[in-house]
Amino acid sequence: MQTTAENILNVTLLEPRQKHPTIFVRFDELSEGESLTIHNDHDPKPLYYQLLGERGNIFTWEYQEQGPEWWIVKITKRITGESDETLGQIAAKDLRKAEVFKKYGLDFCCGGKKTVKEACAEKGLDVTKVEQELQQADKMPSSRPIPYGDWSLDFLADYIVNTHHSYVRKTLPDIMAYAAKVMQVHGNHHPELIRINQLVSEINAELTGHLVKEEKILFPYIKALVAAKNHTQPLQAAHFGSVQSPINMMEMEHELVGRNLDEIRQLSLNYVLPEDACASYSLLYRMLDEFEEDLHLHIHLENNILFPKALEIEKQLNN
Repeated sequence: MQTTAENILNVTLLEPRQKHPTIFVRFDELSEGESLTIHNDHDPKPLYYQLLGERGNIFTWEYQEQGPEWWIVKITKRITGESDETLGQIAAKDLRKAEVFKKYGLDFCCGGKKTVKEACAEKGLDVTKVEQELQQADKMPSSRPIPYGDWSLDFLADYIVNTHHSYVRKTLPDIMAYAAKVMQVHGNHHPELIRINQLVSEINAELTGHLVKEEKILFPYIKALVAAKNHTQPLQAAHFGSVQSPINMMEMEHELVGRNLDEIRQLSLNYVLPEDACASYSLLYRMLDEFEEDLHLHIHLENNILFPKALEIEKQLNN
């Protein structure tokens, strides 16, 4: 077995039939938190999936060099109890990584409770490639990201209302009008516009009531939780019991709107305009694209930051 004191294994020095068995032996000998670095003359990606299948999700995989002569991968055994973060948790810590999720169509807001491995498996994506880009995002310069996670929850709730709720109320009527207009003019030649118009109407109906419920019921209660935590006023019992109840409802409604927007993106082939598209057609697709991007951040702030922290405060107050 070819190893060094630094726990490096040069796989090219092994007989082909001994390569994977030797790596597995070396991996099994690792203590939790320890690493094995393998050197190979081609991409050892099949090893990743074999290791995942036979040992489970108990390791991290980091490319340190990717050809053309050498592929160097650092494999680290996880510490017991240490699990993969979800898409939502990753995006909440660093929105630069949300750009990677957007690139691959991974839903970090409505579907943010999945791990990267789970989300990639569902979409048939190469998880090693996605994880590598997430690692590279750590090294990218950040232009002083907005510290949403550091804000007090009452401030964050007001920010969501003043920024994202206001945007929805201002933009949706225009999207509704253009969806209907473009369907009437181009629907005969582009029947997908009929379904897009229907989906836009459903989004409008869902969000109209949704915003009111957040502003009149959920957000005031979250602010009351913050006030109780800060000892500025006692917490009054809510008719819905735990804050988990309205949060469950809001998350379910987020998912419904998210699914509608996903279907619109699929029907429009990622907002690609046909050759006969007019100015209104172009404007509709641009507004829908921008609306979806804003809504992703909007729902991310609620599902992945506001709601989990509200639940944590309620748990602290009840202990």
